[in-house]
Amino acid sequence: MSVVRLYLASTSPARLATLRAVGIEPVAVPSHVDEDAVAAAAGPQHPDAYVTLLARAKAEAVAERLVDQGGLDGLVLGGDSAFVLGDTIYGKPHMPETARERWHAQRGRTGVLHSGHWLIDARGGLLGRAVGGATSASVRFASDITDAEIDAYIATGEPLEVAGAFTIDAKGAGFIESIEGDPHTVVGLSVPYLRTLVRELGVEWPTLWNR
Repeated sequence: MSVVRLYLASTSPARLATLRAVGIEPVAVPSHVDEDAVAAAAGPQHPDAYVTLLARAKAEAVAERLVDQGGLDGLVLGGDSAFVLGDTIYGKPHMPETARERWHAQRGRTGVLHSGHWLIDARGGLLGRAVGGATSASVRFASDITDAEIDAYIATGEPLEVAGAFTIDAKGAGFIESIEGDPHTVVGLSVPYLRTLVRELGVEWPTLWNR
């Protein structure tokens, strides 16, 4: 069974760790996509459409660049995530004060993390079929999180560059009371859904295992 290379259009440590944990060592390539510009051009979107749009933009940017360079042979995966609390869609907070505001608003509440996926068949260096979509999972935050804990967490820098200003696979895990749905979705990449997309392109899941 020949190995099929997976190219990850992201430098997300969480997505990389998730793929490695299931036996896949991807080629990680930054997309350099201006997420705010793509979202602004598209206008208001349902959260699933929003994250799928950005995942597609990232995958296409990397695939087209690598094809031009003549160094592509495999599947290209793009991903993006957003957190919805109430009626508001949140991406990465970037700034400590923004992360702090979000944590004060979300403790003791339940929100939904949406993760978009876009997979392009580029075996043989040619851009072929592409498939994608989004998955979601509900996240319940503990109600007894103190202001001091929030400040200490923000000071680590961890929540600044992740959707919703939290993680479940690192320091933020202690603040999460429960998850309903695929936990991998909250990390930013649903492994079961990725397997489904891979098979839609006519590729057997085990051929991606290279670790």
